[in-house]
Amino acid sequence: MADLLKARGLCKSRDGFELKDVDLSVPEGSVVGFIGANGAGKTTTIQAVLGLIGRDGGSVELFGNSMDGANEGMEVAVKNRIGVVFDSCSFPDTVNVAEAGRCMAAVYSHWDGGRFASLCASFELPEKRKIKELSRGMGMKLMLAVALSHGAELLLLDEATAGLDPMARDELLDILRGFMEAEGHGILMSSHITSDLERIADCIVCIDEGQVVFACKKDDITESAGIARCRADQLDEVAASGLFEVGELYYSQHKYGVDVLAGDRAAFASRFPEMVLDRMTIDDYMALRLKGSVR
Repeated sequence: MADLLKARGLCKSRDGFELKDVDLSVPEGSVVGFIGANGAGKTTTIQAVLGLIGRDGGSVELFGNSMDGANEGMEVAVKNRIGVVFDSCSFPDTVNVAEAGRCMAAVYSHWDGGRFASLCASFELPEKRKIKELSRGMGMKLMLAVALSHGAELLLLDEATAGLDPMARDELLDILRGFMEAEGHGILMSSHITSDLERIADCIVCIDEGQVVFACKKDDITESAGIARCRADQLDEVAASGLFEVGELYYSQHKYGVDVLAGDRAAFASRFPEMVLDRMTIDDYMALRLKGSVR
């Protein structure tokens, strides 16, 4: 599969923060979940990919086109193929929903006014409602309607579900699944609501303090991995079991015992049938990788 987005070695320093050699890709036909704590570097990475901020190092390709030194015509053509949603509404306060659509019709060469109107109706966005009168959730719905109304092939969603109630998030996920039914589409979706990513993502990339900590298939986390609940005195036995390479045993010790990240749940269960072994969530996996101890 071709990569719709391929970033290699992205570096950026600003305001005391440093993005350090970040690699990130979105293959066509894939939804990539981009996770990390606030301030970890998710938004900075997306801004660097889009050229909204300058890069100190690294390269970016979009749809196979290098963005290094790309001329204005190339940038316009490429960005017409990308739908972008950041975590706030970017229209002036005095503009109403219908006027926002007309503004976008002048920006995008493949703007679909009918699609925009349909999405606004589905999202219950009154066309005469001004931006300043929209709640945060309604503002996010408006930006999503824009992103999905100009024939985009790649969606970059930065906390796009923030402020949406569970029913609205379900509706959005259904829309994104429909978007992914078309050949050649892809999504990069950063979110703190990892339960949404568990339902739609194919891959998960985690960034922390400006560096990618892990990148793996989502099923490797939710289907293959598990959390072993063991006693503190069993940790040495687990470490000596041969199931873990040195530096790959992640665990978290607490007053009731030790939680161990078992990358192969079936193999661990076979080796230690007496231990409780729970399924892994993305939140569990991220917490053990970022905050757990390692041996």
